Amino acid sequence: MGRLEIRDLNQSFSKDDGSSLVVLEHMTFDVKDEEFVCILGSSGCGKTTLLRLIAGLDLAQAGSIFLDGEEIRGTSPKVGMVFQEYSLFPWRTVIDNIAFGLEMQGVARAERMKTAERYLDLVNLEQFRDSYPSELSGGMRQRVAVARALALDPAILLMDEPFGALDAQTRNMLQKELLDIQDATKKTIIFITHSVDEAVFLSDRIIVLTPRPGRICRTIDLDLPRPRDRTSVEFANIRREVLDLINQNCSIQ
Repeated sequence: MGRLEIRDLNQSFSKDDGSSLVVLEHMTFDVKDEEFVCILGSSGCGKTTLLRLIAGLDLAQAGSIFLDGEEIRGTSPKVGMVFQEYSLFPWRTVIDNIAFGLEMQGVARAERMKTAERYLDLVNLEQFRDSYPSELSGGMRQRVAVARALALDPAILLMDEPFGALDAQTRNMLQKELLDIQDATKKTIIFITHSVDEAVFLSDRIIVLTPRPGRICRTIDLDLPRPRDRTSVEFANIRREVLDLINQNCSIQ
């Protein structure tokens, strides 16, 4: 399962001058089990803050977050997270990086290696099993990071602009691979991106946030069959709709 419920979430931070910076305001939405949701919005609208709250890395000042009916009040193995920075351990091989979380959970070596091998195969890096991160391309490192998160078998996978630092060709390739991975694992995915094209290509639903303080401006359901054709009229129409919302600072309706 991977059903998420967010209810009236509010978050602000104290500034050096003693004032308060409101980042998220009255945030309420649901994510269905196995759904792929992309969150879009201008820089500073609270996208990463929202993901950190869902991951349990920070606690909300007001509001609640529930995963499969249980309130999130801290980090949990039920929530996996992939960052834009690969965050791999340079002194560990690919297979040992993937197995790291299982090792921290006290899983026996034979079992964690078996699990790590399965996800290594899923991201098509079997031949790089014993390589080190410095020997991999950026796209390959990100695939290792995805495999490491999936090895813990989370109910939901959070991805914070994971392909943002990659070149366009690699990014497009990994988008297709990610959809294959979701199809194989049936994971719920919440994906943050600045790319409208990426959001339209990947998601079942796009949530567009207002400029800070981040609130939900519009939710757009995508009924396009996969694999999606980026050159199709239907794709272009949805892309234009989302761009218009963002360019107009997304006035709430």
